Amino acid sequence: MQVDFYQLSRDPVEQVVPAIARRVLDQGGRLLLVDGREGGLDRLSRALWEVEPASFLAHGREDDPRKAIQPILLSTRCNADNGARFIALADGVWRDEATGFERAFYFFDDAAIEGARASWRALTGREDVTPRFWRQEGRRWVQGP
Repeated sequence: MQVDFYQLSRDPVEQVVPAIARRVLDQGGRLLLVDGREGGLDRLSRALWEVEPASFLAHGREDDPRKAIQPILLSTRCNADNGARFIALADGVWRDEATGFERAFYFFDDAAIEGARASWRALTGREDVTPRFWRQEGRRWVQGP
């Protein structure tokens, strides 16, 4: 499985996640978007509505009775009730359950950098995980060493 580490230095996660979600959907996938912060799911939901107003990204929440059909499911837990094979951890907290997915996107900022470093070290030692690191340079994402 692949884990993409995204170090947020310029833009907040709410501005970055919609582009990742769009790519997952364009490839026919489903996404589980996890955020355990107070108000985190509300901010992400707004971002999926507003970042690309011409192309709303359909989504639902973990308590939605129709969660199984949602292309993007917002949750505080790593339960892919929508059948997602892709997971995005938006709150800077790594969860080992993410390794059960085909691909994980792990977003972190300076406040969570120590946890991200520890997660990187733990994951690079695993044969079943391919970690990649991305950082912001201006408006672009550049893959790091």
